[in-house]
Amino acid sequence: MRFVLFAAVLIASPALAQKPAKPAPAPHPGAEVYQNICQACHMANALGGEGAGKIPALAKNGALEAAGYPIMVVTGGKNAMPWFRGALTDQQISDVINYVRSNFGNKYKDKVTPAMVAEMGVPAPKGGMREQ
Repeated sequence: MRFVLFAAVLIASPALAQKPAKPAPAPHPGAEVYQNICQACHMANALGGEGAGKIPALAKNGALEAAGYPIMVVTGGKNAMPWFRGALTDQQISDVINYVRSNFGNKYKDKVTPAMVAEMGVPAPKGGMREQ
């Protein structure tokens, strides 16, 4: 009996000596918004596409360098892209902009804040239609 117990300890000891795996990093808070809303048009790889219309690529996109530009586009829409002011919170908008600006080959380090979205964003449209 002692021999079996001793053998079991010897067999298990290398596994016990291993360092535990590092926990996976927390997902970026904007990743879920991107996956649930943005990637339907801009694609999972953010390369956009063409079909009935042209969906611009967000990957390696120099237009995203100035943080005010994506704030204006996401809150107010542009061309075929709808506005999301009123559908997403300022926090969600800032999170998804930060996610796109720091992924998909984009390396912009300055962060968009909910206060910037509130200040720079296009007001929510009245009556559900974009005012011209």
